Amino acid sequence: MRKLAFGVVTAIFILAAAACIAPPAVVPTLHIESPSPASTASLSLDDRIAIQDAWALMTQGRLEKAQKIFARLDQKNPFVLAGYGYLASIAEDPAAAEAFFRAALEAAPELTVAILGLGQVYDKSGKADDAYKQYLEVLKRDPENAFAKPAVDFYRERKTGEIAAEAERLIEAGEIEKGKEAWLRALEYAPKLKKAHLALARQFAKEKNYNASVFHWKALLAEDAGNKGWLREYAEMLFAGGQWSRSLDAYEQMLALDPADKTSKDRIDQIKNRLGFIELPSQYDAIASAEIVTKEDVAAIIAIRLREALAELNPRPPVIIDITTSWAQRFIVKAASLEVMEVFANHTFQPKKTVNRAEMADILSRLVKVLKDAGHKIYAQIPISRILVADVPQEHYYFLPIATAVSYRLMDLAPDRTFNPDRPVTGREALKIFELLADLVD
Repeated sequence: MRKLAFGVVTAIFILAAAACIAPPAVVPTLHIESPSPASTASLSLDDRIAIQDAWALMTQGRLEKAQKIFARLDQKNPFVLAGYGYLASIAEDPAAAEAFFRAALEAAPELTVAILGLGQVYDKSGKADDAYKQYLEVLKRDPENAFAKPAVDFYRERKTGEIAAEAERLIEAGEIEKGKEAWLRALEYAPKLKKAHLALARQFAKEKNYNASVFHWKALLAEDAGNKGWLREYAEMLFAGGQWSRSLDAYEQMLALDPADKTSKDRIDQIKNRLGFIELPSQYDAIASAEIVTKEDVAAIIAIRLREALAELNPRPPVIIDITTSWAQRFIVKAASLEVMEVFANHTFQPKKTVNRAEMADILSRLVKVLKDAGHKIYAQIPISRILVADVPQEHYYFLPIATAVSYRLMDLAPDRTFNPDRPVTGREALKIFELLADLVD
């Protein structure tokens, strides 16, 4: 690629010398964005000034002078290569422009001006998908870029419209699998596209693939939590599918929106009777706002959020001597009997002990094993072999539980790949973690 780029540079020089004609000073129609000071900081002062001057000349249409400045600089400099790319674009030579921009990005993959230039080459060549991808790359580096942002919005709207029309046509023609694939492609362009989520939620419900359906219903309701029609349809789908705990949550949301809704009240009573439901103590409601969670909090969340999945598992409970005054006593007995939470050798559980992130990962690792041993299908999202934790060595006791929790996307690493194992877990985090696990359980 670099040899091709340098070959095109040479050709430009030869043709210019042979013709002895200076290019006209015409202001370019394409967008030429000046390199940011941060991107040129590693250059020498002289080179930095030269690059700034050349870019200013290009935007003014004084192309011959810009070209002369580039010719004096290091021909492997990525800014020089990007500059030649813009000159080739202005000269209506897309093949040469693409070669230059690619050579610039090979030398400096983060060079925004080269990515923008390459996007415009694809734009003019009718390669809409490739142009869109380049503009997205710009927004990853500069989320408010004044050129890339409206370009992405334009392509996103146009592409989602085309794909949505294709999806509807395929579904109507009875090509359900292809239709679903098309809707999923539409979501790649517009992750919040409501009609795509609604179509997929309903289709997956028809197929009794409730986990997939729930995912799309939640995406819809996250955007429009007060939509009573959608919430009722979601609740009825869960109820019809025997997803009792999930349907209970949905009907309770319905009742919160409309306290006089008799249908929701009746459904709630039916579900509670079916589950043998016991009203939760006020301490459970307080978990969501807790700055830290304790072992009794976590035991309660496990027993309640995974009630259905764990209903058939009733191993012999261990002897525990310090939970008689705990509000979560019956939940602790359930979690401890399954051996997902530790009872110490002296038969204490220490219900008020704070749970940190490493201990939470250990609980999750044990719980996933219990659920899988009981026949539930739970699939890891990331191979454990690919997980590196910067602040927990592989020989550490908690490394495998942490890697397991991360592999199922129940807990995350920070951008610097640290896990912060000693940091206490908040109530909101704990509830979210077990909500994710409940969604994974088949």
